[in-house]
Amino acid sequence: QVQLVESGGGLVQAGDSLRLSCAASGRALSTYAMGWFRQTPGKEREFVAAVRRSGSITYYADSVKGRFTISRDVATNTLYLQMNSLKPEDTAVYYCAANLDVAALLRVVPDYWGQGTQVTVSS
Repeated sequence: QVQLVESGGGLVQAGDSLRLSCAASGRALSTYAMGWFRQTPGKEREFVAAVRRSGSITYYADSVKGRFTISRDVATNTLYLQMNSLKPEDTAVYYCAANLDVAALLRVVPDYWGQGTQVTVSS
């Protein structure tokens, strides 16, 4: 079992950058496919980005492709989401998640979730 704790959220202006971190404990990060998701009030949680267990293949939602980058540091057991050119519509609570199979992340049904971190982008 893995525990996930996100950090790095905050209030920024449109066009700014922000990097989210997700610290994993209990199991090695490389054991899992990892992903980032986001949710706004009244809406379902949506997929943002994911990386396979191998770390070699990444996936992105169309809405963030070219602006966001998912990466991981297996030495520190940390997952990152670098967010550039932020837009007000990126405002949401961001969650990291883990699953043995990346397919579950792409279906937004991972086994493990973090508690979330708020990102607010002002116009």
